[in-house]
Amino acid sequence: MPAPVVHFEIGVRDTEKARKFYGPLFGWEFHPGGPAAMIGNIGGYCPNPTPGIGGHLMALGHEPHNYCVVYVQVDDLEATLKKAEGLGGKRIVPPTEVPGMGHFAWFQDPEGNCVGLWKPMGQ
Repeated sequence: MPAPVVHFEIGVRDTEKARKFYGPLFGWEFHPGGPAAMIGNIGGYCPNPTPGIGGHLMALGHEPHNYCVVYVQVDDLEATLKKAEGLGGKRIVPPTEVPGMGHFAWFQDPEGNCVGLWKPMGQ
């Protein structure tokens, strides 16, 4: 089975300003948490989701702040990173825990695009 796209992240400088833009634009509701604002009414992270993949706005405090990353769910982060490197990609963020949720990693493809990998807890 192909690996599914399961999440997205939009990088911003100011999560409150971005919430005021994306909320009315798309009808998204947000659950703030640290530098992130989880979109609370689509995807798998909310009690009564509407169709679509989940996502969040993220203010990491680095430049460039404007980016968009899709996350692909895989069975083995390390093996997928090594495969990406073997195909000409570059590891950007090693496997990193999101407490209570799972682990993520980022790689850069040969064209310079950043892609996220996701492995949920218990899988």
